[in-house]
Amino acid sequence: MDTVINDLRPMLPRTLFQPEHEAFRATVRRFFAEEVLPHRERFEAQQHVDRDLWNKAGALGLLCPTMPEAYGGAGVDRLYSVILMEEQARAGDSGCGFSLHSDIVANYLNNFGSEAQKSTWLPRMASGEVVSAIAMTEPGTGSDLQSIKTRAVRQGDHYLLNGAKIFITNGYLSDMVVVVARTGEGDKGAENISLFIVDAHSPGFSKGKPLNKVGMKAQDTCELFFDDVVVPAENLLGAEGMGFIMLMKELAWERMMIAIMCTAGAEVAIAHTLDYVRQRQAFGKPVAAYQNTRFKLAELKSETQIGRVYVDRCIELVLQEQLPIDAAAAAKYWCSDLLCRVVDECVQLHGGYGYMLEYPIARAYIDMRANRIYGGTNEIMKELIARML
Repeated sequence: MDTVINDLRPMLPRTLFQPEHEAFRATVRRFFAEEVLPHRERFEAQQHVDRDLWNKAGALGLLCPTMPEAYGGAGVDRLYSVILMEEQARAGDSGCGFSLHSDIVANYLNNFGSEAQKSTWLPRMASGEVVSAIAMTEPGTGSDLQSIKTRAVRQGDHYLLNGAKIFITNGYLSDMVVVVARTGEGDKGAENISLFIVDAHSPGFSKGKPLNKVGMKAQDTCELFFDDVVVPAENLLGAEGMGFIMLMKELAWERMMIAIMCTAGAEVAIAHTLDYVRQRQAFGKPVAAYQNTRFKLAELKSETQIGRVYVDRCIELVLQEQLPIDAAAAAKYWCSDLLCRVVDECVQLHGGYGYMLEYPIARAYIDMRANRIYGGTNEIMKELIARML
């Protein structure tokens, strides 16, 4: 593994991180090496990580680190979140749903929640006592959030929630879910969409079995069902009917998260392939000695480095809260496309062994494809960019 890590050095030095960030990186890298990778096959077989892995991550400060200290976080900048994503990608892990919990759900609560909502949920999310999810996608809607059917009807001091959601990361182990639902009368597109904090242990809330995916086998992904779930009115997140606006404010960061993990994933795919072709002999010499191998890897490293520079610049803008929506969309679609190209070429350079799951590149091959779909499909990303031309 040390050889692989050495091969991750970029052509151009990165300037984002300070010594305290790198100390945190060492902790994160050790966590994935000791607590996740040795159990990967078992996690994949049960289709979710162990529940107590969340508690271990919380004890090390790996959950919700950017949340204010008053709510159990460390109050640090988003570079700590970047490090968590990069190290997960470099470990080849696709099972832990920490980033969605810490950098999507927690942000909705911190940015739009009441004091009571934040103090009730965020400390327990930071400790790992509560596993969270966000439920947007429904059967038949995909990226079209304005077509959702799940509805919350106000009845005095509570809402009655009915509907179903699909492809929900952290859904199976979830203790709390931010649910996107319609409120008010009629179907007004984006105008009557609201967000609710829903206790996953409420009567009428049920979960399907983990979905049998092509890849990302250890990631907890399932369907959620709501049958007259009573949601207290104080669990409305923000204002009624403002859900779509809140979602749009956070989606740019979600798309950057995908770009960050894809770029790191491309780097580690190249590193594993370099390690393999230097050792593998073909016709009396290492595969790395052939010009086709060298040229192909030179192309892949160059493209990945170009992507790295763009992503790092976007991260700088994230820290300044100045990242444009189209820049995030471009990062998401281009870097996820890049990862697919890189991994496919690296499988080819591995030959038959590239199709064997004991090799990291084979796992990457089945895990990486979903990046072009979730967070909004790449076609949606291009449409967003086109609208801003």
